[in-house]
This record gives sequence, C-alpha cells and structure tokens, in this order.
Amino acid sequence: MTHTATARILKAVNVLIVVLLATALAATYWYAWRPLPQRSGSIEAPVAAAVSVSFDALGEPHIRAASQRDALTVQGYVTAQDRLWQMDSLRRYASGTLAEVLGPAALDTDRDLRRLRLRRLAEAAYVRFSTADRAALAAYTLGVNEFIATHRDNLPIEFTLLGYQPRPWSVIDSLLVGLYMFRDLTTSWRDEVVKRAMLTDGDPAKVNFLFAERSGNEPAPGSNAWAIAGSHTASGKPLLSNDMHLAYSLPGIWYMAHLQAPGLDVAGVTIPGLPGVVVGHNQHIAWGITNLQFDVQDLYVEKLDDRTGRYLYQGHIEQARAEREIIEVKGARPIEVATWVTRHGALFIVDGAEHIALRWTAAEPGLFQFPILDIDRAENWQQFTTALSRWVGPGSNFLYADTGGNIGYHAAGMLPKRRGYAGDLPVDGSSGNFDWDGFIPFDQLPSAFNPASGIIASANQNPFPADYPYPVNGNFAPTPRILRIREMLGAHNGWRAADMLGVQGDIYSAFSKFLAAQVVAAVDKRGAHNVSLDPAVALLRAWNGRMDKDLAAPFLMALVYQHVRSSVADVASPGKGQVYEFNMGPAVVEKLLRERPDGWFQDYDAMLLRALMDALDEGKRIQGRDVQRWRYGNYLRVEIDHPVIHPALGKLPVIGKALDFFEIGPVPMSGSSTTVRQTSRALSPSMRMNADLGDWDRSLLNIQTGQSGQPLSSHYKDEWNDHYNVRSYSMQYGTVVAKQTLEFRPK
Repeated sequence: MTHTATARILKAVNVLIVVLLATALAATYWYAWRPLPQRSGSIEAPVAAAVSVSFDALGEPHIRAASQRDALTVQGYVTAQDRLWQMDSLRRYASGTLAEVLGPAALDTDRDLRRLRLRRLAEAAYVRFSTADRAALAAYTLGVNEFIATHRDNLPIEFTLLGYQPRPWSVIDSLLVGLYMFRDLTTSWRDEVVKRAMLTDGDPAKVNFLFAERSGNEPAPGSNAWAIAGSHTASGKPLLSNDMHLAYSLPGIWYMAHLQAPGLDVAGVTIPGLPGVVVGHNQHIAWGITNLQFDVQDLYVEKLDDRTGRYLYQGHIEQARAEREIIEVKGARPIEVATWVTRHGALFIVDGAEHIALRWTAAEPGLFQFPILDIDRAENWQQFTTALSRWVGPGSNFLYADTGGNIGYHAAGMLPKRRGYAGDLPVDGSSGNFDWDGFIPFDQLPSAFNPASGIIASANQNPFPADYPYPVNGNFAPTPRILRIREMLGAHNGWRAADMLGVQGDIYSAFSKFLAAQVVAAVDKRGAHNVSLDPAVALLRAWNGRMDKDLAAPFLMALVYQHVRSSVADVASPGKGQVYEFNMGPAVVEKLLRERPDGWFQDYDAMLLRALMDALDEGKRIQGRDVQRWRYGNYLRVEIDHPVIHPALGKLPVIGKALDFFEIGPVPMSGSSTTVRQTSRALSPSMRMNADLGDWDRSLLNIQTGQSGQPLSSHYKDEWNDHYNVRSYSMQYGTVVAKQTLEFRPK
C-alpha cells in the first residue's frame, strides 16, 4: 500500500472518529443535557399568583407562594423536573404495569402487584377523601401534568431509552406511590409461610422460640430515631434526629423541599409523587418517622372451588368476587390475570388444592387517608397527635419535639385486633374464628411525652409492653442498636445537632462483640492451641467490636453468625436452617448462648468451634488464606446501578465502561444490622436529619445520593460522598442562600 493510500485511509478513519464523536456529543446534548431541570428564569404555569423558587447549593427548592394550592402545584412541577421517570416507575410498579414498558421480564412482578389490587384500593380510597385532601392532591397533580405537557419532546433520557411517553399524572397515581411505600414497609406474610414450613418437621417450642417477638429488655418506644430534651443539649432546646433505613436506589427515594405559604412553612424530605413533607420541621415542631414493623397482614386458608369461586365460611357457602385484568406486555401478547376475592382478601397464594387469601390493613374499605399536610401544619403535641390519629399506615413510630421544649413519641397506624391467635401463621378462613375485631384504638398505642429521663430513643425494637392487652406480632429488631443509642445519648450532656452525626454513624456492634467473646472462650476452654485457629482467635481477642470496613474481624464474625444461626435453626427444624432469616435472630442466638438451656446442643462450645472452623474455611475461599489480610469491606460491598442506563447501555464496548460515571460503587461499607449505622447489601440510612429546636438554621439534612434523577445533573449523586462519610449540610430554613431562582407566573 502506498504512502498516499495509507494517508487517505488514516484521514478517513479520523474523519469517521470525529463524526462519531460529534454524533455522540449531539445525542448526549439532545437526549441527556437538554432535558435537565430549569432552575432560573421564569415559567408560565397554572398558578393564581407569582411563585418564587430558590434553589440552594444542593438543588433543594425553597418554594414561596401566596397560597398553599400554588405551593403544592409548584412542588409537583419542580419534583417532576428532577424525578419524573422515578415517579412514573413507582406508579407502574404499584399498579402492575411495568411489563408494558419493560417487556416479559417484568411479568412476575406485575402479577404479584395485580393480586394486591393497589390501583383498585387507591380508587376506592380517593372517593372517601375529604375535600381538603382531594384539593391538595389535585394541586400537586396539576403541577406534574404541566411539566409533562410542556416537555413531551424534552423528557428525561429513561423515556427515550425505553421508547415510551409517560401518561398524564393523576391523583390516583399519587395514592399508588403512597401504597407502594405501604407495601414496602409492611410485607410480612412471608414470615408466616417460613414459620409454617419450619413447623412441618420441627419442634414447635423451638421454632416458636426462633420467632420471638421480644428479647426481654426492650426500652420503649421504638424505631430509628431519637429526641432529647433541652436539659441534655447545648442550646437548652430539644434536638430531634432521624435516619430512616431503606433500600439503595438511584435516585434515592427522598427529595428535599421547603414549602412556604400562608399557614404553611415546612422543610424536610418528600416522596416524589406525593404532596407535602413526610419528615422534617415547621416553625414550631420537628418530627421523624420510621417503621413500626407490627404485623398488619394475615393469611387465610380458604375452602374454595376454583371453578365457581364459592367458598365455605362459618358453615355457609359464600361467593367470591371475580376480578379480571389485562397486563399489557411490550413485544408480546397481553396476559389476563384472574383473581378471586373473598371476605378476607384476594387469593394470594394458590398451591395445589390450597388457596390462601391475604388480609391487609391497606385493603380495608374506607381506611386509607392522607394526613401528611395536617402533620406539616401542626403547631403543638395536640395538633400533631390529632393528625397522627388519621394515619392508617404503614404502621410507624413518630418522634416529636417542639420549640416549647417538649419531646414525645407516638405509634400510629391501623393495627388489627386479633382474637385467639397472634397472626404468625396462616389460619383457617372457613371457621370465622380468626377474623379481626376491628383495630387497636389510637389512644391505646404506645406513646410517651416528656419522660423524666429527657431522652426518647428508638431503633425498630418492639415498643409494646409485655402486658399489652392485644396480641402483638411483628418482625421487630433486636435490641443492640437501641441499647447502644441510649448508652451514647446518656453518656454526657451539651449535645449539638452536628454531634448527632457521631451517633448516627456509630459502627460498634455489642452483639458481634459478645459472639466473638463466646467463640474465644470456647477455644480457651479446650486448653490446647490449634495452629490453624490461632491467627483467627488472636484477631477476635484483640477486636474492639467495630464493624469497620478496613478490619478483618468483622468479616469473620459475619460468617460465624451465619453458621451459628443456621445451626440453631437446624436444631429447631432439621434441614431448614438456611431459610431462617428473622430480624430477631441475633437476640435468639444471644439468649441461647447466655442461658445455654438443655435440649438444644449437648455442647454449646463445640457448636461454636464448628461455626468458627466453617467460617474460616468459607472466608479463605472468599478472601484467601491469610486472615490478617481479610477486609470486611471486601465482603460488604455495595453497587448502586442506574435501573435503565446500566441494563440498556452497560454491555456496549467503551461506552459501557464510561457509564460507570452514572453508577455508585462497588464501595466497601462499614456497619451491620446490629449497629446504629445499620448497613447491609440491601439497605442503609436513606437520609439523615438532625433538627435543632433552638435555631432551625443549625439543623442538618442530607439524602443518600442527590436531588436529581437526571444523570447529567450536577445534583445526580453529589451528596453520596458526604453521606458515605457521615457528613451533612445546613438545613436552610430561615436564611436561604439561593444559587439560582426560578419564577412561576400565572398563565
């Protein structure tokens, strides 16, 4: 080949590269940069008067409006700017319509959600809403739809990649988002199925012990939050902290916002798709929410004829209601789903001749309400608890503080009153002996107000007293986290909001330290050294109990616990040790090792030694033979992928690697299920708030990733590093430093 020909080829290649690069840049601009949120200038919108939105350095909108209606309308618009695809995916998930845009891979999920009938529940609930609640939802919906209508050719990139246009938003869609959270936080029926399976060939007394409701030393009340009185703080006013633990996602579930209008001045975190602030503070009070984890789902074994829908109830034949729905499937034929609905609920499990219906508080006629804005407007404990009395679910622990110096706690939600059973196993639906007797009255739910200690702390443990007048069942957490929180808060006074990050980020596990000490003691009792065990035992003997990503001992103890838990469960139900993953597992293991009752193990120390050796073998397979080089963070690693960009483009050469920019991780994590900084591969703190009732502008707030769901936004994941390192930001309220200002003008 001549020099001239080679030059021509090289020139052509270079031109092709330039063309491809220009095309890629143009496509990136058109599909990813152009749809970025507008944060300055002005927009004509369906508002009655001008609305100002100041965006701070984190992209949080501070909305100032002349009416609450206009504030909620603009909240809907600015949230849609950042999170429209997330909002659309949440409503699709809840309504069982993912397969319409994702294809057959989403069919199983859609079938499960159709059986929950969430859209039907939302529609039935809305017709019973008050005029005020309807108006609030309508105002928010108006703003979302204004954004959709004006951006049909300029939508977030996910819509382009999946090839569809979002339908207009509706008030029912907002309720679907609320029901999505309800489902996410109250799905407990699987525990009933697992327990029944373990009882099939197991020892009833031992299996019941494994599914304990309490570990015997719960302080009341419970969840992942705390409030401390002014007697313990530097300002003399209360502090309130909240860090809710939820699944990882990009974007995260929370969206920060500040709403100002006559009668409303509230800031905190919101759920995209719902108006108002879910957790935060107004001028008078601050509050936090976390999951109560009380069981609000029961399974009923129905004696039902599949062909006719006729079933037996109290000696009489009743007719189940037939519901049929069509699931649209992208690239395939539609699928019909048929469901029988009995007096207890929809048939949720059909296994051979067995038909099991699911009863769930969210499905009870006329219950679902929308009290969020009443909470946002509350000025004192009485108004706050009045609003909580309307809270149907998910069952929640509410922590409270006010500028008058009061602190309080109240459980809220519609919790079923059961008779003759606890709700921990599927029951006979035909007898009528296991129907609910209504719901526990709000004023009989656990509560506290200005306790003498000046501290109300919680971490998902069972808040119900042992002599509670109603049966209690739930997947409550063991006590190491709550005991550690109370220990740290009670250690000294003079607390400031910034100090609370040290508590929220604490990674000491009293349970894992206890288990390590038990293992070391078991080795010592043998009286002879084992060369193969000595390095591991030395590691555990010197360990400080911190579940630190850079240490080896936490990795070893995570494996040891898994083997101990499995051994304990296998004794209770032979062959089923691997299916036992109950929240109270650590408390069960600790109680057994402290008391060492007969009938479980002939030699507890031998069991611990087997667990240690099995854990060492497993650890060596994972991280090599030198235990000193092990790292907990190499075991507890988290990767958060974009749910659309990663599957759509991640396998493409060169481009796929470049897309790492839009993901998080894999990153090594510290913490565990028994540390205050609760961390696993599935979940971690989704936000952190520390409210200072002495000066709102000293309060702190951060979310997990960032404000925007738009991958090219500077606020896509700008909060991740600080969240990861347990740092936070000023929660701007009285003084707002605006980086950009956007005005909404009446059309």
